[in-house]
Amino acid sequence: MLQALKGVRHLHTSAMKQAVSELSIPVPWGEIRGRVWGPDHGSPVLCLHGWADNCGTFNTLIPHLPKECRYVAVELAGHGRSSHRPPGVCYSFPTYVMDVCRVVDALQWSKFSIIGHSMGGNIAGMFSALYPEMVDAVVLLDSYGFFPTDLKEVFEAMRLGMDQMIEFEKKPEEKKIRVYTYENAVERLLAANPALSEKSAQILLERGLVQVEGGVVFTRDFRINLKNMTRITAEQSLELQSMIKAPVLVVLAEDGFEKLFVQPEKRTFTSAVLQAYRDRNHTVVKVPGDHHIHLNDPEVVAPLVSDFLRTKVLSEPATLKDEETSKL
Repeated sequence: MLQALKGVRHLHTSAMKQAVSELSIPVPWGEIRGRVWGPDHGSPVLCLHGWADNCGTFNTLIPHLPKECRYVAVELAGHGRSSHRPPGVCYSFPTYVMDVCRVVDALQWSKFSIIGHSMGGNIAGMFSALYPEMVDAVVLLDSYGFFPTDLKEVFEAMRLGMDQMIEFEKKPEEKKIRVYTYENAVERLLAANPALSEKSAQILLERGLVQVEGGVVFTRDFRINLKNMTRITAEQSLELQSMIKAPVLVVLAEDGFEKLFVQPEKRTFTSAVLQAYRDRNHTVVKVPGDHHIHLNDPEVVAPLVSDFLRTKVLSEPATLKDEETSKL
């Protein structure tokens, strides 16, 4: 079921020298791609990137994390080198969660931990709520795990997403793709993501661009830019959050998601989600930095994540963990 890993090479970092292999998992519309770090029978950790990013977002962080873990960083459908969804199909949180189900089924993981950045954190939150028995621990990097929407806006988003999809489908194919020089692609990514350092942008573009005649094009599916039609309210977010059984670590950046994306009048929603984590004895910490602090400056985040994994996952008796190790 799972294709053989290929393209094994070594990354050289200040933290450690570690083998990295390429991953390809077949899905009904193509493949989900990714990268794998760590020993074959290490404690499994699934890493989920943010919106419009790819698995390169974990390139600098994972070498600083516990070497006893098996890290699989996948590229969500329509991102990086993963296949785009078929024509006429939308991108939404439930479909991303279903993709996680496909991935862990292919890996034959019955229990694992999840690290999610931004949108990847929201996918991690929903999966951990729907499949609590499968999750050892959850790490949310500049993410709340859920992003509540006002009830009235739920239906506005639904209509807008439908309208945008219909309009997109009317465009000629040649207008759906834009060719850049590499330098212009870097500039475009940095303009859209001011929190990225130039080095981080180059890391993401290693898997975010493909060479074509006349230059390069972004590999991501333009449809990920359309309005996400599937939203949940604050009440639904809190109900889902209550279904999570695994310990949760929330690492927020001082100049991160809240400042970038949360309007002041909506902060009562996100504050309620954070308080609910605290009330359930989960861990919420704030660190200096921006939305991509885990990629730009991993040394800030790595000690928190490492201590959490060692305390909540790796300290369990070996006999229990052996039953849940990866068959990858």
